[in-house]
Amino acid sequence: MIDDDDLAAFRHEMTGVTPLRGIRKVDRAAGKVAQRSLQHRRQMAVTVEQKSTNHLSDQILDLVQPLDSLEYRSDGVPLGVFRNLKRGQYPIDARLDLHRKNMLEAREAVYRFIHDCQRYAIRSAIILHGKGELSEPKAFLKSCVNTWLKQIPEVIAFHSAQKHQGGVGAVYVLIKKSDRLKLENKLQINRGRDDTGG
Repeated sequence: MIDDDDLAAFRHEMTGVTPLRGIRKVDRAAGKVAQRSLQHRRQMAVTVEQKSTNHLSDQILDLVQPLDSLEYRSDGVPLGVFRNLKRGQYPIDARLDLHRKNMLEAREAVYRFIHDCQRYAIRSAIILHGKGELSEPKAFLKSCVNTWLKQIPEVIAFHSAQKHQGGVGAVYVLIKKSDRLKLENKLQINRGRDDTGG
């Protein structure tokens, strides 16, 4: 137990001494700043990576109406092929549903979907974007899809779907063969010629 004399002597010895305040706080703050800085750097790396790969515009130029039919055919796509796509005569090997997605989510989903389709040799797919009769502006997501698909070189044609597969609330997409698939086809054709002696 400390008596009054000891306490008085201790206080006398401590006269003019200032407490070392905030050392622990500085240490903690420094740790937090470093952690926040690390998180920020990681976030920026992800953002830069996304910006560097996903080139799809966030400016929608091709505004359409809810009941408009979407259609696009790049150079080199035969009219007969486009007609078959329009009629829904190609098997649908992949499907993307954009309902309840905001613009940024839909933009990323469309970009990844088309690239995944090409990677897995899927030539014909469908994207469900909805008509957008209740959205503001009208047909907003539909307009986004109309804009984005034209910006993806792997997309060689698209057309609004047949009524039983979503009608003007969905779009058939025809995807270019990947270089790998083209090479495989070429090798197979050459092998066939060799087998027939041609």
